[in-house]
Amino acid sequence: MSDFLLELRCEEIPARMQAGARADLEKLFRKEMDAAGVAVGELTVWSTPRRLALIARGLPAATAAVSEEVKGPRVGAPPQALEGFLRKTGLSEDQLVERDGVLFAITEKPGRATADVLAEAVPAIVRAFPWPKSQRWGAASLSSESLRWVRPLSAIVSLLDGQVVECEVGGIKAGRLTRGHRFHSEGELSIDGVDDYAAKLRAAHVIVDHTERQDLVRAGAAKAATAAGLSLVEDEGLVIENAGLTEWPVPLLGRFDESYLDVPPEVIQLTARTNQKYFVCNDSAGKLANAFVCTANIVASDGGAAIVDGNRKVLAARLSDARFFWEQDRKTSLADQAKKLSRITFHEKLGTVADKVERVAKLARWLVEEGIVASPERGGGPPRSGGGGGSPPNAALAVSPLHHPADGPPPRAGEDLADQAELAARLCKADLVTEMVGEFPELQGLMGGYYARAEGLPDAVADAIRDHYKPVGQGDDVPTAPVTVAVSLADKLDSLVQFFEIGLNPTGSKDPFALRRAAISTTSLILENGLRGSLSEMLLACTIQHLNQPGIFLSDGLLEFIIDRLKVQQREAGVRHDLIDAVFALGGEDDLVRLLARVHALQAFIGTDDGANLLAGYKRAANILKKEGVEAAEAISLSYTAEPAEKSLIDALDTAGPKAAAAVAAEDFGGAMAALASLRGPIDRFFDEVTVNDADPAKRAYRLSLLARLRDAVHGVADFSRIEG
Repeated sequence: MSDFLLELRCEEIPARMQAGARADLEKLFRKEMDAAGVAVGELTVWSTPRRLALIARGLPAATAAVSEEVKGPRVGAPPQALEGFLRKTGLSEDQLVERDGVLFAITEKPGRATADVLAEAVPAIVRAFPWPKSQRWGAASLSSESLRWVRPLSAIVSLLDGQVVECEVGGIKAGRLTRGHRFHSEGELSIDGVDDYAAKLRAAHVIVDHTERQDLVRAGAAKAATAAGLSLVEDEGLVIENAGLTEWPVPLLGRFDESYLDVPPEVIQLTARTNQKYFVCNDSAGKLANAFVCTANIVASDGGAAIVDGNRKVLAARLSDARFFWEQDRKTSLADQAKKLSRITFHEKLGTVADKVERVAKLARWLVEEGIVASPERGGGPPRSGGGGGSPPNAALAVSPLHHPADGPPPRAGEDLADQAELAARLCKADLVTEMVGEFPELQGLMGGYYARAEGLPDAVADAIRDHYKPVGQGDDVPTAPVTVAVSLADKLDSLVQFFEIGLNPTGSKDPFALRRAAISTTSLILENGLRGSLSEMLLACTIQHLNQPGIFLSDGLLEFIIDRLKVQQREAGVRHDLIDAVFALGGEDDLVRLLARVHALQAFIGTDDGANLLAGYKRAANILKKEGVEAAEAISLSYTAEPAEKSLIDALDTAGPKAAAAVAAEDFGGAMAALASLRGPIDRFFDEVTVNDADPAKRAYRLSLLARLRDAVHGVADFSRIEG
């Protein structure tokens, strides 16, 4: 068995591309080997800023000879068919083999030395490499056929069992020479083979294993912080990036002027991380310290003092800009900033961001006034059935005056939450036009919260502005503060409704406006906070206020789209999607809290023997009714005398039906399932003792009517026809 080493050395590869490059190198190598019939086991792929390396152990010395068979025409086929087949295969007629009246061309392909296979594979891999961005260089770059690489390719090491695999690509011949660290190593290194590759590079101050460099960065940065009495703010993405920027990582701690700590800590961390790739540190109290950790690529003779000083100066300039933005933005109130939103287009068919803010503000207030979102001391609103209860949405969307601390005493306690929700909604997008968010778009919302607090707005309003984008998809923190919940929910509902109204709902894998994420966030907000209310009514409120007219309907598929996202979300929690369908299909059940409570009770019931047997009995009854075309229970002749099994089922239905309906109305879904469970014995006995399709028309009609009553009783709880199994 043979071992193979490939190194592709070039100028600095961007850190963000290295993980993908490693995966692509392995994929391309396996593809070339598979095509040539070379069995490949486990591969080792490494990267540094200046090289990609692949090690394949246990390759066969040569490929096995193979026999290739091509099916041809039948014996006696027209001469033209035979001539065409012979031209295609390059054989003569006497070389063909007949089998069951069909001619076959069988050719023997001899095995090839693995070295020859690799000599063809290496250039193919280099030329096919799918860099996200690549370039041509030198005089050859005048031709569009010249080699492209992420940065100019310098050298190729290609060794099989220590012997050079002769090949060439773009004028670069493969050999055994490489180079070590740019500053700590001089001249070229001669590599003997797989076993000494990493060791020789390490001696030349290059740690070729990217995972080892990541460990050094992670541990070194934490050690540097600890030595200064601080704790490192962990950032795994930054660990990977610093490892991708260095071949010999040396973490160093530095300090910046303490006065910059007046700037919000998230701004300092983002400035250090995004612009300079620095870690930040916390002090013993858990607050941001005036310290950073940079990662040098050399072992400096002065212990890194000059490196730290240079990095400190660069960071100081960046922090100075951030402080300038912070101070300038606070000179303008958020209300005045919000006026500029009319200059920003939200969508060409949906108006400006200011238009969206207006819709969100009205809806946030409506959610509070309708009792869907309520303060903890007031408690949640009453259970509301789908499409009913409460005042009409369009009647609730009138906007009341906003309260600002400068306006004097606050409004009455009952109005306070609605006013705060509306105020927060009107200001939630204002930071989009600030200098700070213009520089760091990642801080939108967060900076609005800081600016709101700085100008004396209530904490609840500031928090809502800060967190109204949450949850950003599944797994993110879900807000629970009432004002935040109202604004966040209104923002997401508005996006869903408006984009569906103009026909821009997601299709296939395309979701340019992140509506799937908005739907999951909507269901998360409702379920996490136990918000009671009809989802259809909430969506309709968005629609009515946008079109400013009553009597309209929801966009086709919107409610079903959200329920589909609910299924995806609940799957991870172990909730069966077919049971959600079984409850939702009844219609009128779009209070998600109640819907999910019914589903949980149904899932527990179906998991019992009573539930499984009742499901089987229901499906048998439903199939009979479908075959007979019975849509509803018919009146039964009073002159008919029920048999014992029929009488048992009638008595059970008379008790279970009303009991289950009452339990559902009281939201006692466990009780509803218990009522259904009482039907198990009677329905089993019914099918055991009677023949539904009796020759006597009166008996047949009577029994079909009983099965229809059973179906109706079960459908009072869930549509069992949607349940799988």
